[in-house]
Amino acid sequence: MEAGNQTGFLEFILLGLSEDPELQPFIFGLFLSMYLVTVLGNLLIILAISSDSHLHTPMYFFLSNLSWVDICFSICIVPKMLVNIQTENKAISYMDCLTQVYFSMFFPILDTLLLTVMAYDRFVAICHPLHYMIIMNPRLCGLLVFVTWLIGVMTSLLHISLMMRLTFCKDFEIPHFFCELTHILQLACSDTFPNSMLIYFMTGVLGVFPLLGIIFSYSRIASSIRKMSSSGGKQKALSTCGSHLSVVSLFYGTGIGVHFTSAVTHSSQKISVASVMYTVVTPMLNPFIYSLRNKDVKGALGRLLSRATSCL
Repeated sequence: MEAGNQTGFLEFILLGLSEDPELQPFIFGLFLSMYLVTVLGNLLIILAISSDSHLHTPMYFFLSNLSWVDICFSICIVPKMLVNIQTENKAISYMDCLTQVYFSMFFPILDTLLLTVMAYDRFVAICHPLHYMIIMNPRLCGLLVFVTWLIGVMTSLLHISLMMRLTFCKDFEIPHFFCELTHILQLACSDTFPNSMLIYFMTGVLGVFPLLGIIFSYSRIASSIRKMSSSGGKQKALSTCGSHLSVVSLFYGTGIGVHFTSAVTHSSQKISVASVMYTVVTPMLNPFIYSLRNKDVKGALGRLLSRATSCL
């Protein structure tokens, strides 16, 4: 079927994690639980930060933005998967698929850039503590967040604009649980070379360079910590960086794991399972990492929950 001129009526089929009907209730329950935990956990982080004046600092401003991104990332992927399982209808329209492709690129880009900005914030806080509030002023913090969103919007639009020129005349089955760009390109019958080149280029620019920025920031932080004479000062500096480093390791570790799995295996099921770690598990674990390893966030959550229970 030649679908190049009728993309508005085109539908793809999301095969999901498994076609075994006996596994569908388990997969539905598992993903629903993870989705609810992700949304609730990140919302609690945002509410705790917004309600506690002690947390109205640049570090927690960036953290609240990261939590919003994690919530939105989960919303763009998991609900559609749950609906498909519940209704036993795996079809997704071309426009819905295009929208999912856009946001499944947009929010990971925001994650990458926000984690880089947070590393810079920690670098300034530890290496230039006396000038921290001057450098990390509200105007700069707002500008940094605006730039991350602008880069995310423009990059994702560029991918989508190239994708919209493609025609599809092959099997429309996507061996994944959401519309992922590389899987869509495999179904196209037109030239996908520009799309592939853009993916490689943007992966290098928005994947490697932010990681190098994070590594550079923490190399300077480690050098500053070694020069501290006070053990209390070292402990405080390490505690403020521990949560961020854990989230960075989880984010990049799962992302690299997905790409490594794609490179060494042709099993679509294994690739989909690896993607679960990157798209679902990581946003779910981030609030736990920050709440368990950060005394300020833990205290703010405790005060928030105590106020909530006293109102009942």
